[in-house]
Amino acid sequence: MTTICTICARGGSVGVPRKNIRSLLGKPLIAYTIEQALTCKAIDAVYVSTDDEEIAAIARDVGADVPYLRPAELATTTSAKIPVIEHLIEKVESLGIGVTRIIDLDPTSPLRLVSDIDNAAALLDDETDCVISAYPSDKNPYFNMVEAQPDGSVQLIKPLPQPVVTRQMAPKVYSMNASIYVWHRNTVAKGMWNGRTRLYEMPRERSIDIDSEFDFHLVERIMTNLMKKQM
Repeated sequence: MTTICTICARGGSVGVPRKNIRSLLGKPLIAYTIEQALTCKAIDAVYVSTDDEEIAAIARDVGADVPYLRPAELATTTSAKIPVIEHLIEKVESLGIGVTRIIDLDPTSPLRLVSDIDNAAALLDDETDCVISAYPSDKNPYFNMVEAQPDGSVQLIKPLPQPVVTRQMAPKVYSMNASIYVWHRNTVAKGMWNGRTRLYEMPRERSIDIDSEFDFHLVERIMTNLMKKQM
């Protein structure tokens, strides 16, 4: 059984330019995820998919394999994640490596722990097609999330027959944190919602996905505080 880690790192990030290799406390952002993957006992090999020569060079320096540069048509702002992962898997298999499980880690979620990866991977059993990571949402579509209507008004996204008057009364919902995804080789084509998907719950403080300057500075502050506590 061979478990590969896929890390997808496009060069043309929009919200935070060049964020995948931007220095975070003296280290390229992507390095944190590569190092976690290399340390994780559930992972046999770590591969990075990128269209960017500089990202590729940094990834290799940290210890990941970058077998090719991703074609431009899979590196646009509208490129879906699953085709990118499938393309990488096919390239790896063309090298003679038999892939049985895939753990995809987003390089913009450096606050995860190696134990999060192990625990999420352990949830992928014979009855499960995909595992995703998420945290308990602070907003709830049954209580305080609204959607704009054609007439300009807003309505609750998921109204229930009996009105929900407090957050505690609402059904529990989760926000995906774009940190960890796990598939069997024969279920990755199903994506996240065309099979049986299970959820690995992470705390809010480890679930920040860097998508803006605010996110970047927040992660920087959290990591600085963690480092101070360890001293």
